[in-house]
Order: sequence, then structure tokens, then C-alpha cells
Amino acid sequence: MDWELLRTSAWPLLQGLVLGTIPLTALSFVLGLAIAVVVALMRLSPVKLVSGLGRVYVSAIRGTPLLVQLFIVFYALPSLGVTIDPWPSAIIAFSLNVGGYAAEVVRSAVLSVPRGQWEAAATVGMGYGTTLRRVVMPQAARLAVPPLSNTLISLVKDTSLASTVLVTEMFRVAQQIAAPTYQFFTLYGLAAVYYWVVCVVLSAVQDRLEGRLNRYVTA
Repeated sequence: MDWELLRTSAWPLLQGLVLGTIPLTALSFVLGLAIAVVVALMRLSPVKLVSGLGRVYVSAIRGTPLLVQLFIVFYALPSLGVTIDPWPSAIIAFSLNVGGYAAEVVRSAVLSVPRGQWEAAATVGMGYGTTLRRVVMPQAARLAVPPLSNTLISLVKDTSLASTVLVTEMFRVAQQIAAPTYQFFTLYGLAAVYYWVVCVVLSAVQDRLEGRLNRYVTA
């Protein structure tokens, strides 16, 4: 363990975390949630073609490794004439991946809302869209918070794969510093600590949010 290298590397890795890992996680998660809502509604559609397309998307995303999806966007698409820079490539791949997994979470949450809620909304003249927006989705959102929080925590760690497509996030910074010094244990160990701290903070926020939601539901 090179303690001097550890000290001098702490700040560059922190910059990689704040300027790379966290923005990459946030953007991918927000876009992924938007995709998830659309795909979940497709899966719930009574139109077989629409629900079938949603099912195929979820199956494709959940049935292939994230690293392969990332490589397809960054390395394979250029062979079809579509070249995307590293950052957008990573965001696209991560967003599509989150969308595939979170779509099933959202769909399950919507299905968990009692059918009586739909019927009650219909009796006061609400249409499908209004009922979904004002009655069903707010309740489904509370049910979906715990599993979606786990998806977010997993995404924080998955962003380390962005280093394979030349995105400068925390793990790539650790690789760049470790390469000439051969202090892989020191740098990767420090990166692991940073990831762990972020995940612990997110887990604490998740527990606090779940506690508030449970009190709200009980009340």
C-alpha cells in the first residue's frame, strides 16, 4: 500500500466521482425512469402489438449483459454509420438498461393498485389518462420507491463499466493513475471505498424515504 499515492490520488478520484460517476448515474436514471414508464404502459396496453413490443424490449434488455449493450452502442453502431461520443453512448446504454428493469417495477406497482381505485375514478367521470395520472400513478409511485432505489444503487456501481468506452468517470481515473505506477490495489481499493460510501448514503436515504412512506400509508 503506497500511502503517499493514496493521499495524492484521493482528490482526483473524488473529482471523477463528482464530475463523472454521479452525473452519469443521475442522467441515466432519470432518462431510464421515463423509458420505464412508457414501456410499463405499453406492457399494460390491451393492444397486443403494443404490449408485445414492450415485452420484447424488456426481454432483450434483461436477457443481455449491460457490457454487451454498452459495446453495441459505442463500438457496433459505427459499423452501421452511427457514431456516438463516449458520454452519450454510456448514457444511452445505461438509460435503456434501467428502463428495461424499472419497467417491470413500474408495471407491478400499477397492477398492485386496487381495481376499486379505477372504478371509483370512473364513477366520477375520469377517463383512462386522467385516472392513471391523478389516481393510479401517485399510488404506484409509493409502491415502486424501494425497488427503484435498489436499481439506483446498482446503477452507481454499474457506471464503472463506462470506463470501457473511454468515459472519464471515477473508475477510469483510478485506471489512469494505476497504469504507470502499478499500484492497482491502492487505486482500485480507494475507488471501491468511494463507491461503498455513495451506496451507504443512498441506502440511508432509501430507508428514511421508505419510513416516511410507510407512515403515510399507515395514516
